[in-house]
Amino acid sequence: MEIRVSQFGHNRQTPLLDTIHNPADLRKLDESQLPQLAEEVRLDMINAVSRTGGHLGAGLGVVELTVAIHHVFNTPDDKLIWDVGHQCYPHKILTERRDEMRTIRQGGGLSGFTTRKESIYDPFGAAHSSTSISAGLGYAVARDLAGKTNNVISVIGDGSMTAGMAYEAMNNAGAMNSRLVVILNDNDMSIAPPVGALSAYLSRLISAKPYQSMRHLAKEIISKFPPRLETAAKRAEEYARGFFTGGTLFEELGFFYIGPVDGHDFSHLLPVLKNVRDCGFDGPVLIHAVTQKGKGYEPAEKAADKYHGVSKFDVVSGKQEKTPPKAPLYQNVFAKALIAEAKHDDKVVAMTAAMPSGTGLNLFQEEFPDRTFDVGIAEQHGVTFCAGMACDGYKPYATIYSTFLQRAYDQVIHDVAIQSLPVRFIIDRAGMVGADGVTHQGSYDLAYLGCIPDMVIMAPSDELELMNMVATSATIDDKPSAIRFPRGEATGKVDLPERGTVLEIGKGRVLREGKHVAILALGTRLADCLEAADKLAAHGYSATVADARFAKPLDVDLVKNLAANHDVFLTVEEGSIGGFSSLVSNLLANEGLFDNGLKFRPVCMPDIFIDHDSPAKQLEQAGLDVDGIFRKAMSALGQEVAKSSSSIA
Repeated sequence: MEIRVSQFGHNRQTPLLDTIHNPADLRKLDESQLPQLAEEVRLDMINAVSRTGGHLGAGLGVVELTVAIHHVFNTPDDKLIWDVGHQCYPHKILTERRDEMRTIRQGGGLSGFTTRKESIYDPFGAAHSSTSISAGLGYAVARDLAGKTNNVISVIGDGSMTAGMAYEAMNNAGAMNSRLVVILNDNDMSIAPPVGALSAYLSRLISAKPYQSMRHLAKEIISKFPPRLETAAKRAEEYARGFFTGGTLFEELGFFYIGPVDGHDFSHLLPVLKNVRDCGFDGPVLIHAVTQKGKGYEPAEKAADKYHGVSKFDVVSGKQEKTPPKAPLYQNVFAKALIAEAKHDDKVVAMTAAMPSGTGLNLFQEEFPDRTFDVGIAEQHGVTFCAGMACDGYKPYATIYSTFLQRAYDQVIHDVAIQSLPVRFIIDRAGMVGADGVTHQGSYDLAYLGCIPDMVIMAPSDELELMNMVATSATIDDKPSAIRFPRGEATGKVDLPERGTVLEIGKGRVLREGKHVAILALGTRLADCLEAADKLAAHGYSATVADARFAKPLDVDLVKNLAANHDVFLTVEEGSIGGFSSLVSNLLANEGLFDNGLKFRPVCMPDIFIDHDSPAKQLEQAGLDVDGIFRKAMSALGQEVAKSSSSIA
């Protein structure tokens, strides 16, 4: 059935939801009304995402859980923290943002994740995984220090539990007496017995006051036993509960485990949440809720990825509006290049941190399943894992998004670079990423890798250059190297060979000769630099355009020649302040090339966070489009030019 929307954006099939403006309204409902509300939230969410695209499956899986939490707990005074944020759409619908849901991930609209600046119901912003327990513990300790009594609830998915940070937080929380409620949203892993009447009964039983009182009394009695008997009695009680409920792992970490409970059944959820709210636990509690990703929408339930991330789609059929790519995706070009290298060298192996399809390694895995390793959401471990393989003569390709590699920075320096190990870092999503926004932009890798001694850093200007750089990296056996490339389609303007050609390390190339302005580009902004040079020529200024290829080592001769033979020198990069331009300006300063009046201008991301929007609009805002590069050059020439009317509005 098609979901129809009124002029106010509300669904005509959602009479109960139409009465809910915020969680205070939700708490006025009778428990018997909550299943209807959940179904209406689900309908409203499907309708909204069908028009905007975004994350769908994860949110569908937590609709009942979201309704139950807001019904039982007094949000926003009680702090509800969502891990990652893929599943927060139902939460946004219920927390005063329903009318804005059709702006989600659009320029000027709602974020696709939780963010503190958007709502008081988002106490902690997140879009990377495994932060919720740490943040929740911080809130709980701050509450205790202030003498407050509010609850803190952290919701974390089973995928996020593959990251070490979650266990670090649990270990810390388990050693403290701060009240913290952690809800494990388990929609994939089989880490517990099947959910049913017995487990629901046990969960209600062990979370209730009578059990708590008896347990306290038992502890008092046990404490009077000789030490060995006391220890044995505690273990017996713990493992007895672990045998029935599957919670032994979490008990070992110091959490009181409750579950598993059916995350779609209010008769299971509500009693447990109320017991946890009212029983006054002395320390952290973990509620294990089992849910189904994509719940309630048949196309999502049947899809392999449960419609995790979708483009706009038809609600009735579930068919997504995906435009066929006009050119190969950079990630797939990388996969093609790596497969070619692996066919010639059986030491080539690849690692991804839970993103095989996003990085193209699913294609590599089809060819070389025994040489592909998915370590889960564990970038720190993944990098050191690669370092270990490199120590024994293998050629590991650590394939990680730029924004996620940040999480393994210590390992890059300590475990790889200091030991001069030839780990090849493949950095996807370098630069603007559109609707995913600031949390996923690959803004900083040039800056955080550029300061590491003896690191080779490459950035291709097109897909052929990417293939050549993969081939080049395979020959670097005495130091770490990195290749960064953007999200999305390549140029589609060059023919690709079966295998790339090895480049000379640290050598760039000149594509156009001029005399007034030198433009040295790193990466895929090169095409816009050539167009900017055309605009300069139309105003009477000729420009040399060069492709640096390497941020480290710099092509010293190329940089010196550009500086010596032009009045204005621009560097262009899709990265933050402190990256490629800093490396070039440092060389210019040390060589004394500023001393004769050279006008140097870096064109890079401004020192601000750029919110979600289309990549083209983000580049315009950053001044990294054709018009921005042109105007920067003209300004350095003393010719201020108004912003082009042809630029994106």
